[in-house]
Amino acid sequence: MNENPLSVEASLEPPASFPRLKVLVADDNPADRMILSRLVQNLGHQVISAENGRDAVDQFAHRPDLVLLDAMMPVLDGFEAARLIKQTAGEDLVPIIFLTSLTETDALVKCLEAGGDDFLTKPYNPVILKAKIQAFKRMKDMHHTLREQRDLIAAQHQRLVRDQELAKIIFDRVAHAGCLSAVNLRHLQSAYAMFNGDILLAAYKPSGGMHLLLGDFTGHGLSAAIGAMPLAEVFYAMSARGFNLRDIVTELNGKLAQILPVGIFCCAVLVEVNPGKGLVEVWNGGLPEVIILGREAELLHRIPSTHLPLGVASADRFDPNPVVLPMAAGERLMCWTDGVLESRSESGEQFGEQRLLQLIQDHRNRPGQIFDGLLQAIEAFHGRPEDDLSLLEMVMLENPPQRPLARPLVNHHQFAQDWQLGYVFRATSIRQHNPLPFLLEVLMEIVGLRPHAGRLFTILSELYSNALEHGLLGLDSALKSDSAGFTQYYAERNRRLSAMADGWIRITLDHTPTSVGGILKIEMEDSGPGFSHQPEASVEGYAGRGLALVSALADDVTFNRRGNQVTVRFAWALGHD
Repeated sequence: MNENPLSVEASLEPPASFPRLKVLVADDNPADRMILSRLVQNLGHQVISAENGRDAVDQFAHRPDLVLLDAMMPVLDGFEAARLIKQTAGEDLVPIIFLTSLTETDALVKCLEAGGDDFLTKPYNPVILKAKIQAFKRMKDMHHTLREQRDLIAAQHQRLVRDQELAKIIFDRVAHAGCLSAVNLRHLQSAYAMFNGDILLAAYKPSGGMHLLLGDFTGHGLSAAIGAMPLAEVFYAMSARGFNLRDIVTELNGKLAQILPVGIFCCAVLVEVNPGKGLVEVWNGGLPEVIILGREAELLHRIPSTHLPLGVASADRFDPNPVVLPMAAGERLMCWTDGVLESRSESGEQFGEQRLLQLIQDHRNRPGQIFDGLLQAIEAFHGRPEDDLSLLEMVMLENPPQRPLARPLVNHHQFAQDWQLGYVFRATSIRQHNPLPFLLEVLMEIVGLRPHAGRLFTILSELYSNALEHGLLGLDSALKSDSAGFTQYYAERNRRLSAMADGWIRITLDHTPTSVGGILKIEMEDSGPGFSHQPEASVEGYAGRGLALVSALADDVTFNRRGNQVTVRFAWALGHD
């Protein structure tokens, strides 16, 4: 015998704190609708009634929390009403419990396919009804909590993306403040994430050459790029002040070792380009081989990694000495990060070094097409990149463009200076420090000399190299007749410099203002034995190019009889380079 559903109302009274729901009851039978409505009300919930499917869809505008829907109704049956209600609800979870006397499996499946979540069979059992409502209430609360958390996460993600976008703008303005747009450079940076673990920097030297840096920090994204800001700051500042590659790479290593946590480091290639002397210096710490190609794209040199990455070795274990090689106009240097070689195809195969070298071989006699060919090959090869991809090409120019000049002064006499300064650098300082940036800063105190910074730095650096390498270290320039000689020359230079226990270089700067500009005299003397005759400046081959540059840039170059002292006269006029 069925129990009267209204006779158990007292046992179903909800506690005072029980949350109140809004329940839509849709049944075309008035008696069934009244009984079910009373049961729901006695459970403490608000009831919205509907007498057919169309009415149920209209009443859903009140946004009920739960729908009790008869399957068989006139005007619009429960199945179609359920579909329309679910469509209107969108992302909101509105459970639909079908009210049915159907027992056939196909009919029950049809209820679920129409959007129903459960069944309640007639006649209604108040205890089961209460349990189902409470279960769906818990489900709805969980859904609501998940949506709130999702929306919170989405909002936080949007804020994070905005913050990263702003940080990326600042990052790019700092990291790309140099000369990556130079006519002899081409590059690609394809980031795996918004922030790139790869970093690519280029800066002009005061003498007119350039420094290049291609780096790959461990990891991806913001954590990988966190060291790029100080790296770029040091790189640009030291390049602008005239420091050489050894000084820059030493400072970068010390800076990163100081600030990066354990396990984070930067594999890097640093390049110093000196078109005037026709040479290039390459320091490779942890990146794939750097290659130098000839005018017909023939492979001339491969420079493997022979150093630890930046930020790994301590100062006493760090080796800043680069490979120094001749490089003529029209030859090109190419380097890339691991992401290029490790790019994988859809089948998981790596692009690899062999495929890259074969591509270069396929472009013999077409060197200008190698960069584009490599980009197309990588794009066609990989599916979705698993790492940041960076690629750099530098072509040695015969006549590199000059850096933009500083704005001419309006009132020269306001800045005119008349002075003489002398400095003596002894063996310890010579071994450990490069005095040229300091000397250039002294000269740049004369504002009118600033447009001539490149020429002055070239003169100073060539005179200092001559005094150090030939005067104190006794190196023979004839060794630099070929690439093998270059390697031998600079290896011997580093060995003798490290072993140098005494000796000195004296530098005197003497500036006299004139009515149109000024006259700067630079005197460089070393404690070496000197030359038996005045050295000859040659423009053929690689030996002797330094003195040829000085002679071309200065107004007068003279040596003393012994050959260990040279005096250069440099006259400058306001507003002229």
